[in-house]
Amino acid sequence: MSIEDTVSSNRLDFDGIPSSYYLLGILSAFENRFQAMADNMIKEISWKQFFAVICINMCKDPPTLKELSDILGSSHQNVKQILIKLKNKGFIEFKTDVEDKRKQRIVLTKRCMNFCEKNNDVSIQIMAKMFDGISEKDIQTTIKTITKIEKNLTEAV
Repeated sequence: MSIEDTVSSNRLDFDGIPSSYYLLGILSAFENRFQAMADNMIKEISWKQFFAVICINMCKDPPTLKELSDILGSSHQNVKQILIKLKNKGFIEFKTDVEDKRKQRIVLTKRCMNFCEKNNDVSIQIMAKMFDGISEKDIQTTIKTITKIEKNLTEAV
């Protein structure tokens, strides 16, 4: 059931709740629903693991654990657990940095790249369905708003 369905069925009462609280609530609910849907669709790896793969792939150079933790906005320990699972499934390898032998770089394997190619069409279809009827302007406004909220959050901590 969507947030909209829940609100319209009167199971929740949002009268008097500030819009900022409502936004935070729907973002949290969306994350939970999206993760469950993605876990169900992908099957071979979890959404969190897949998101880590996406972020590693987007990096100009293979990231370190610290760099990836910063990108994912998660603790070193949580990201390490995700990476261990990905390594055990043959999706990543740790390679020693050529300039600083103390650093380990996270590299996607050929198996991982094949997996991404195999799932690309499904990902495109899901994204198209999710954003159906939403203008580019609205998407850009949402990005700008969430980016500002995140900046405020990191400055508050």
